Amino acid sequence: MATVIDRRGGAAPSHDGERKRATRPLEALNFFMADMQAGIGPFLGVFLQQRGWTAGPIGSVMTAGGVAGMLMTVPAGAFIDHTEKKRLVVIVTGICTVMASFLILLSQAGWVVTISQVATAIAGAAIGPAVTGMTLGIVRQKGFNAQNGRNQAWNHAGNMVGAGLSGYLGWRFGMPAIFYLAAAFGVLAITSVLMIPEKAIDHRAARGLEKGDDDAAEGGQAEGFRTLIRNKPMLVLAAALACFHLGNGAMLPLYGLAVIGAGKGDAALFTATTVVVAQAVMIVASLIAMRMSAGRGYWLVLLISFAALPLRGALAGTFIEHWGVWPVQALDGIGAGLQSVAVPGLVACLLNGTGRVNVGQGAVMTVQGVGASLSPAIGGWLAQALGYHIAFYILGSFALVSVALWVVFAGVVREACAAAQA
Repeated sequence: MATVIDRRGGAAPSHDGERKRATRPLEALNFFMADMQAGIGPFLGVFLQQRGWTAGPIGSVMTAGGVAGMLMTVPAGAFIDHTEKKRLVVIVTGICTVMASFLILLSQAGWVVTISQVATAIAGAAIGPAVTGMTLGIVRQKGFNAQNGRNQAWNHAGNMVGAGLSGYLGWRFGMPAIFYLAAAFGVLAITSVLMIPEKAIDHRAARGLEKGDDDAAEGGQAEGFRTLIRNKPMLVLAAALACFHLGNGAMLPLYGLAVIGAGKGDAALFTATTVVVAQAVMIVASLIAMRMSAGRGYWLVLLISFAALPLRGALAGTFIEHWGVWPVQALDGIGAGLQSVAVPGLVACLLNGTGRVNVGQGAVMTVQGVGASLSPAIGGWLAQALGYHIAFYILGSFALVSVALWVVFAGVVREACAAAQA
């Protein structure tokens, strides 16, 4: 095999050959980490509801986890930028996520559930940037949009399969079976990451410093956090995402609680259906986003994703019925599927050459995490005080601010979004 000499003096194998060996297990990792990453995930609400919890406290423990994850995203991104042990990060966080989920099986005491959610959120804050960094290090900036689109399609497929199996196993054997499925997916995810050749990952490229960039990149000097603050398109993106997730974060668990609480669905099967419908649509949406981003840039992709939430909130508030899961969760799939490709792709483009790509991913995740972490508590207490119908209308309206920001500041973000396809 042809070799090239890297700047550190070592012989590196042909990147094309290593990339081909690495992309398949990378896609498998994205498939299996889907069920592992959030543990019991959307089933947590109905699991606790069956054990006497009400909507307000359920939302509060989810918010505790969200806040912990939010606080860890930037430090996790900075760590991923500097470490060359990205595969080990995925392995350790996967083990921690599974163990944290099993804590809930042992006890449903408030402090135990809170600790479990905090641990799961911290692990999730690290595993996301780690996989993004590995992807960028394997395929580089030029191939990132296409590979990230495929990664997200496999990730959504994993979520869909995991939710479907969780629903069946929960219905057939009881809710605890879902935890064992998460553990099995965790083992398969760890196996997948071990199949990725370590030498296939260019750790300079993984942080946005590629050979042949500008002089700063050639010198290997990573810019500081001021790079993020002075990047206006990133600030607009982060603010729009924060408002979107303030409304979106509580929608899925709250809709499950509303329908099941009204006695209109089996807990495990209905919750599984909410996830399967959304993830099936996300597979298609992520592939469409990959093509749209390559042809038209990211601005239109993100505008459509923001606009999906107000309509989703209106439908959820109007139709709290078993069949409502189809339109409500299809709109979730459109919004989340488009963003899963557009957001990391745009951030990677905006920070290319700075050496702070994964810090940037973490910074955006932190700001949007402010919304996502507050959403379950806001939604839970709104539902308890005003009813589910009003709660959904209010949650959906938060994304109108996202749409307004994205349109008003179109002149700031359009050029950056269009540049991402170059």
